[in-house]
Amino acid sequence: MQIKNAEQLFIRLLSEVNNAERQITKALPKLAKATDNQQLSEAFQTHLEETRGQVERLEQVVDSVESLRLKRIKCYPMESLIEESQDLIDNIERGPLLDAALIGAVQKVEHFEIAAYGTLCALAGQLGYTDAKNLLAETLKEEESTDEKLSTLAKNDVNQKAG
Repeated sequence: MQIKNAEQLFIRLLSEVNNAERQITKALPKLAKATDNQQLSEAFQTHLEETRGQVERLEQVVDSVESLRLKRIKCYPMESLIEESQDLIDNIERGPLLDAALIGAVQKVEHFEIAAYGTLCALAGQLGYTDAKNLLAETLKEEESTDEKLSTLAKNDVNQKAG
């Protein structure tokens, strides 16, 4: 797809993040199952529910802009980040060290999403898509909150146990 203007870029990035969120909904249950830490497992489960809501919110974004149609675009960066988390599960013995590694892997996912949603919010504002911008900003806040919760869990519990 040749991108020639901000609206086309917005559609491209929105399509990519839609695919990313759908990939995450498949990966999070595996991550929750792989951890020994109950709080971490619950954090992953909570984020799974949030992510399902974010997918629904993306549908609302599409509905809020009359001419908007998502493209079938695979988010390769997210695919790679998910593959990395699976590699950690495959190569680190179950326990505190794996838990610490999974927090780091999921935080990489969150940072990718924070960057993606920040860009989408800026573009939506530039394009005058006020409703879309507000919906995207809501998801951005959730992603930032998840990142913060994971940092706190790592600092106050998991990393200490990983030794």
